[in-house]
Amino acid sequence: MPNDQTLELEYIEIETGDQPDAAVIWLHGLGASGDDFVPSVPELDLPPELSIRFIFPHAPMLPVTINGGMVMPAWYDILEMSIERKVDQVQLERSAQATLGLIETQIARGIDSQRIVLAGFSQGGAVAYEAALSCPHKLAGLMALSTYFATQESIQLNPANANLSIGVFHGIYDPVVPEALAHQACDKLRSMGFAPEYWSYPMEHSVCPAQILEMSHWLQQCLK
Repeated sequence: MPNDQTLELEYIEIETGDQPDAAVIWLHGLGASGDDFVPSVPELDLPPELSIRFIFPHAPMLPVTINGGMVMPAWYDILEMSIERKVDQVQLERSAQATLGLIETQIARGIDSQRIVLAGFSQGGAVAYEAALSCPHKLAGLMALSTYFATQESIQLNPANANLSIGVFHGIYDPVVPEALAHQACDKLRSMGFAPEYWSYPMEHSVCPAQILEMSHWLQQCLK
C-alpha cells in the first residue's frame, strides 16, 4: 500500500487491570463509532486476574454508495447490497492495514502478539477477517460478529495464523447481514483449514446477553 494511502486510526482505550498483558482490538459497524462496544467491556464480566487492554478504533468518514453517498463512519464503501456484497476492496484492505498497525503498536507496548484478539461487528468484522488472517504475527483469536468474509477469494493467508482460533457469532433473524453469509464464511474457513466455532441467537443485527456470555467464555479460552 503506498505511503500516501496509509490510514492512522484514532481509538478509545480501556484497561481492565494494571499492567495489561493482553489486548482486544474491536472494530465497530457501519455508521457507528469506537464508542459502540465500550459498554460491552463490563458486561463481559471478565475475571479480575485477566488484565486486558481494549482498543476501540473509530472508522474514517467515507461516502457510502448504498446510503445515497452520505458521508459517515465506514471502513469501506458498500457499492451494492446484493448477497455477494459488492464492496470497495481497496478501502477494505486499507482499513485492514491500519488495523495491523494497531497490532504493531500493541506489540511495541509490550503485548505479546499471541495475546492479541481481533474482533469486529458487521463491516468491522469483514476488516477483522482480512487483517487477522493476513497478519504476519501469530494472534490469539478472531471474533466475527454479525459479519461476512468479504475478501475470501482474494485474501493472502499468512501461515503465522494457520491455526487461529475463530469464533463466529450471528443472529438468525439478521436482516442486514443474512445468516447465510456467516455460514458461507465458516464453510470457506473450513476449506482453508481453519476450525471456526459457530454460535447463533434469536436476534437481528445486534448483540444479546446470551452472546455476551459466550463471547466472555471464548475470550477467556483464547487468553487463558
